[in-house]
Order: sequence, then C-alpha cells, then structure tokens
Amino acid sequence: MSGFIEGEDRTQATLFAKRVDDYIAEDNAVRVIDVFVDELDLSGLCFKTIPEVTGRPAYHPAMMLKLYIYGYLNRIQSSRRLEREAGRNLELMWLLGRLAPDFRTIADFRKNNGEAIRLVCREFVMLCRKLNLFSDAFVAIDGSKFKAVNNRDRNLSKGKLKSRLRQIDESIARYLGEIASADRQDSEAATSRTVRLESKIAALKEEIQALKKLEVRMLAAPDQQISLTDPDARAMRTAGRGTDIVGYNVQTAVDTRHHLIVAHEVTNVGSDRAQLANMSKRAKEAIHCEELSVF
Repeated sequence: MSGFIEGEDRTQATLFAKRVDDYIAEDNAVRVIDVFVDELDLSGLCFKTIPEVTGRPAYHPAMMLKLYIYGYLNRIQSSRRLEREAGRNLELMWLLGRLAPDFRTIADFRKNNGEAIRLVCREFVMLCRKLNLFSDAFVAIDGSKFKAVNNRDRNLSKGKLKSRLRQIDESIARYLGEIASADRQDSEAATSRTVRLESKIAALKEEIQALKKLEVRMLAAPDQQISLTDPDARAMRTAGRGTDIVGYNVQTAVDTRHHLIVAHEVTNVGSDRAQLANMSKRAKEAIHCEELSVF
C-alpha cells in the first residue's frame, strides 16, 4: 500500500480518555439539549411514563425527551434507528448516561406524549424570547408535506372507490367467463379450476360488501376521504407532477436571523393558500411583538 495514506495498526495499543465527557466538545449541541431539558419542570408538562408489565421501572421522561430532541436535531426520526444510535453513538451515550431504550419504548413515548412535547416547544420559544433572539420580528412561513404511516392503498376517496369497484366487476365477469369455459370440459383439472375461480369470486363479493360499508363512512367525512391506518392523514399533491402522498401539511414559521422555529401547526389540508394568516397570528403571539413582517 505504498504511496497511499495509511491508517493505524488495529493491534496497536492506544491510551483513550477515561471519561466520556472528554470526547464531547464544550460547544456541542448535546450539552444545550442536556441543560435545556434539565431546567424544564416536567411534572407540570404531564409526561406519561408506563412501567413494564414485568414490574421493571420506566425510563425517566427527561432521558426520553433528550433522546427525542437529539433525534430530530440530527434528522433521525425512526425509533429503530434511535435504538441503534443509543448503543453506538458517543454523543447519545454521554447524553443518556449509556441508557439504550428499545424502539418500542421510544415509539410509545412519542405516541403517548404528543401534547407534552408541544408544550416543550412552547417552553423553547419562551426561552428564545427571554434571550432576545426574536428581537427583529421577521419570520418566513412555509408548508412541508410529511408522509404518514398510511399507505396510499389504504386511503379512499370517491374516485378510488369507484375505480376499485369497476376493477372488481371486471374481474368477476372474467372469472365467470373462465368458469363457463371450464364447465364445457369434462375433466378433473377443469373441476378443480372451477372451484378456485368460485372461491375468488366469493372473496371479491366480500370485498364489495366491505367497500360499501367504507363508502358510507367516506361520504360522511367533511372532505369525503378516509384513511384506514392513520385516520387523520389525507392524500395531498406534492411538487412532483402527477404525484401525491398520504400525509400531513406541516406549517412552520422560522426566524430569519437565527433560523429558529417560532411556531408550527400540523394540518391535513393540502394547500398552503389559507394558512398564511393563521400562522402569522401564531408567530406574532409567540414572539409577543406589536408588528411582524412575514414572507
């Protein structure tokens, strides 16, 4: 390997620092997360922690909140990825005291504490206001589409339901034609094929009944659209031509100087056109200013 940059010998003995703290720089963001969460009054924010059925104590909500904030700060939203990072990431080892919750615990914390996490966001905005980080009162507002757990096939609208029923009718007609053809053949194979086709037709008829019931729920919805996995998610157009996702429209107001989120709102309305006034009012209330410039 002569002529190339060479690494160290893996068998070479090395004297590492004895403290994990020595590896975390003074200006590392995890120190900010640690101080911020430790100063919060978590008892007043109503965080829920559920012990294991085996009697094992639950993780402290402060530890779980630190992990949650670190994940979003570093674009790690997956509970499984956070579980892996907690076991190998030196910053998380420092932040959590080498605790490594499993992915189900992480996911349940996020699911059970939505309102408490929202209140933490409010506390962060109040801290930024005390530090005069929003003194310019100049924010940018935009919406972003976030994909939900709900698959597109599990989202129903008038058009999708009509298309699916038409496909089922065509399939049933095709199967009936194949049964008629098989009946003209006097053989064991033809009889077996007829039984399979009749079974498929019966399954399709059951699906029709299920779709009819879903149609009643769909027509009762304000936007005549339902999602079966994530009930609040809606089909929305994206920037790509002719493409759409089932998800949410997250409106965010960001301070243009320090790039801090001033206010946010999750909606299932696909268009941003009617969101500007509402988000401007939210941002103004969060900053507590008399005049606010928005673009």
